[in-house]
Amino acid sequence: MSEIERPIIFGEVLYDCFPDGQAVLGGAPFNVAWHLQGFGLSPLFISRVGDDPLGRHVRDTMHRHGMNTSGLQMDSAHPTGKVNITLKGDHHSFEIIPDQAYDYIVSDALPPLPETALFYHGSLAARNPVSEQTLAFLRMRYSNRRMIDVNLRSPWWRPEQVLEMIDGAWLAKLNDEELLQLTPDAEEDAIRMQRLIENAGLQLLLITRGAAGAELLTAGGDRYRVAPDSITSVVDTVGAGDALTSVLIAGVLKGWPYRQSLKRAQTFATAIVGRRGAIVDEPGFYQPFIDEWELV
Repeated sequence: MSEIERPIIFGEVLYDCFPDGQAVLGGAPFNVAWHLQGFGLSPLFISRVGDDPLGRHVRDTMHRHGMNTSGLQMDSAHPTGKVNITLKGDHHSFEIIPDQAYDYIVSDALPPLPETALFYHGSLAARNPVSEQTLAFLRMRYSNRRMIDVNLRSPWWRPEQVLEMIDGAWLAKLNDEELLQLTPDAEEDAIRMQRLIENAGLQLLLITRGAAGAELLTAGGDRYRVAPDSITSVVDTVGAGDALTSVLIAGVLKGWPYRQSLKRAQTFATAIVGRRGAIVDEPGFYQPFIDEWELV
């Protein structure tokens, strides 16, 4: 695989911790990297975990999945990331704990980096100046092929900071609520999308719309829409957007047409929401997609 074909994924890896004691491995960038590895695309995942049992479990799990761990930094001063989840009525409440290891990703511990790569990052890890500085370095290095997955998590974001990170990206991914939060002055979605593309100089804008599917808009004005199959069995929607993003990255690397990429991305996201959890620790799960899409 050539250097330009190897994706670099930057951001948080953490555990969702439930009241019953269950801890589920995740974090949007980690989920994306996990799926890319499942597809045989060998991502370099850059993050940081604590030198603690959870951190060592992350490393061991990545090894078992065949992932390169050279970008996973170990931190003896800060714990592996956690999100405390509580159930309030029919809704989940999320407490994203501050000062976690992924807040302290340092540039001087980065592994050897290729000259060119497709670079994907989120926005949560930029809440701390340490990781933000490392992200800024990588954004500059890979400015030509940069994708940002906007994950607005209160209270850990500021509009001006997020818009600055979107600026100059090749592709930005948001959900429909985030689009509204970042473009509050526009009255219609189409205007919001066009304004964000023009103001940020994007080539592509991906908007996920939950049960309504997703929409992709190009700088040239082409618009592609896809919706899940009406007979989809939904078990768990956590990680659906990450699944969709991972296939779009695969499509960019393989040169698929945008319409085909979006359709395949929705197909994979549909498969993910039919299972419990954002990632699948079964190598055989990915093989039908590898075969049908001729990924390797």
